[in-house]
Amino acid sequence: MSRRLANLTLDVLDELPHPCRACVFWELDPVSKARAEASGDPAFDKEAWVSSTLLAWGSCGTVVYVDGMPAGYALYAPPSYIPRSMAFPTAPVSGDAALLATLRVDPAFREGGLARMLIQGVVRDLARRGVKAVEAFGDAKPPPGTMCVVPADFLLSVGFKTVRPHHRWPRLRLDVKGAQGWRAEAEAALERLLGGALPVGAPEPAYRGRT
Repeated sequence: MSRRLANLTLDVLDELPHPCRACVFWELDPVSKARAEASGDPAFDKEAWVSSTLLAWGSCGTVVYVDGMPAGYALYAPPSYIPRSMAFPTAPVSGDAALLATLRVDPAFREGGLARMLIQGVVRDLARRGVKAVEAFGDAKPPPGTMCVVPADFLLSVGFKTVRPHHRWPRLRLDVKGAQGWRAEAEAALERLLGGALPVGAPEPAYRGRT
């Protein structure tokens, strides 16, 4: 199987899984979200948010593909671009950090290490852009099924550290500079495990030999 990462753009936005394509949990504040869901078109609001963030800041997401099929994605941006971030009791996100809002892998691909691969893609992109750290609000008691908030246990397992504890919504941080060594080790391990993950923007090979 081939695996690759690609930047989230308007061209691939419709490849996000249901119900994520129309979910505006992070993109709107709670009041605006309720209004959009009751009388508007949340998918349009999602597209408008991605478009404006791409224009103002650049890449705000990473999509992972397995054999050409979208298998998961991560969404991230400066906290000022993510209205929901101020609604958490452990806000605000540090000024030198981008916020990892959400990360999701299709249940059919959850045995492939793709969530870690997505974190690598986020770290790689932020390091290239000079961002010092990535923070996230973790869910310490994640419900079963689709989740908008990344489970805290997963974040801890990939190197995030708690910077503000909370019984349900701890805020965690991964320093991008400090993550470089971890990233190199993780990429080497995934290379052996997955048989060759491609970096963001790299073309898929002509041959063919989730978390």
